[in-house]
Amino acid sequence: MQSEDVSEKCVECKDWYEYELLAGSEKVIISFLRRESVRDLASKDGELRVFIVAGEVSGDVIASRLMSSLKMLSPFPVRFAGVGGLTMSQQGLNSLFPMEDIAVMGIWELLPHLSMFRVKLKETVESALTFRPHVVLTVDSKGFSFRFLKQLRARYGVHRLASPQHFHYVAPSFWAWRGGESRLKGLLEFVDHVFCILPFEAEVCRSNGLAATFVGHPTLEDVLELKINKCVDKEWKVQGDGEEFRRNYGISSVQAIENTSVSFEILQDMRESTIISVLPGSRLQEVTRMLSIFSRTMELLKDAFSELTAVIHVAPNKHVEEYISNAVCQWPVPAILVPGGSPCMKYNSFSASRVALCTSGTVAVELQLARLPCVVAYRAHLLTEWFIRYKAKIPYISLPNIVLDSPIIPEALFEACTPSRLAPLLMDLIQDESLRQKQVSAAGKFFNLLDPLKRVSGNSTERESLLLEYTPSMIAASAVLNSERI
Repeated sequence: MQSEDVSEKCVECKDWYEYELLAGSEKVIISFLRRESVRDLASKDGELRVFIVAGEVSGDVIASRLMSSLKMLSPFPVRFAGVGGLTMSQQGLNSLFPMEDIAVMGIWELLPHLSMFRVKLKETVESALTFRPHVVLTVDSKGFSFRFLKQLRARYGVHRLASPQHFHYVAPSFWAWRGGESRLKGLLEFVDHVFCILPFEAEVCRSNGLAATFVGHPTLEDVLELKINKCVDKEWKVQGDGEEFRRNYGISSVQAIENTSVSFEILQDMRESTIISVLPGSRLQEVTRMLSIFSRTMELLKDAFSELTAVIHVAPNKHVEEYISNAVCQWPVPAILVPGGSPCMKYNSFSASRVALCTSGTVAVELQLARLPCVVAYRAHLLTEWFIRYKAKIPYISLPNIVLDSPIIPEALFEACTPSRLAPLLMDLIQDESLRQKQVSAAGKFFNLLDPLKRVSGNSTERESLLLEYTPSMIAASAVLNSERI
């Protein structure tokens, strides 16, 4: 039996395509919305309009790098609007309101701020509608980001307008919670594409119908930024200039050996100051909770050293800066405040330190990049802690431990997060070289798993030449520009 002749004719209309399929004497017309890439939309308007939202310091850094990459790759001028912090403003964003207004984490911690949260959410949605973006990008802060994207998508639907593409950078940690994966399907209503920072996340997202791209961990870009300042080796590792840091803050240059394999006993015989980096967090609520715990920990440690100095890292958050500046006057040991915003200064201070004490967060990854042994601590509202215990399905809170599935970094969580618990953990890391080397060795394995170029063949020189093209932010920016609106 012979098949009927089939011919096809395409008629392109303004907002859709019409296909006429002729099968014998039958004519079938199929109409559907046309696909338009972000490049096509920007070409029509002579510019690319991007509405971008970040709600915390780490997100501000991620977003600023993505903004820079978009400007680098886009064939059209890029105009930004949205909410962000200091580093995003350096890329051309005039923030709708201070980012600190929405920098709230937790369940019960949000309640006192709920009224302002709702006001800022409405303000952000209205601003996005007025801006008429080609692309909407949210970075982490899923509590605010997902509510914003959901309400924005709903408003476009009410007005029967074609919605811009919605991208979310940093996939929600569905793998950490009971029932987390099943909730991914709910994101399909208002998220079009997710940028994943862990290698196993993208496949799970796609299996649940959510478009996703593994871009690599954003902290890897610290290596490239610091390469300009010659602070980096050829591997995923940052070696800051500890001696310069000590010189700038009046600490003896003999400390250049402190972050090496020289024994603790030799350092004590030299009667030189031992430096501990202290990172209390980037949100005011966590800093007010953690800084007093860290201060009492230093009180317990100070008598074990001829001289002990705390280097406190201050996030670029005006409320945090003010709080720490006032609180440090009562610290039991000399304290040096290191302002946020300068990666080179941060890694220089890490190099000058013997160990670090940090609140759980992105800083744990940065400390691994610096190969500085650390202890991770975390406390929250009692009801939030109860919720985490009930819903969490993984035993760790710091990302290196989660990825390696091993307690490489000591963690003191919830009621165990006390000065009497933290002090001996830090002393063990300061004195026991085998514990220190265990963390240093694990860091290399950790970053190999986060490397987006892991599957790229070629020698080290060829891989290094690809780094600028395949940074997390460049991969994400390329995906944005080549995406299509249906």
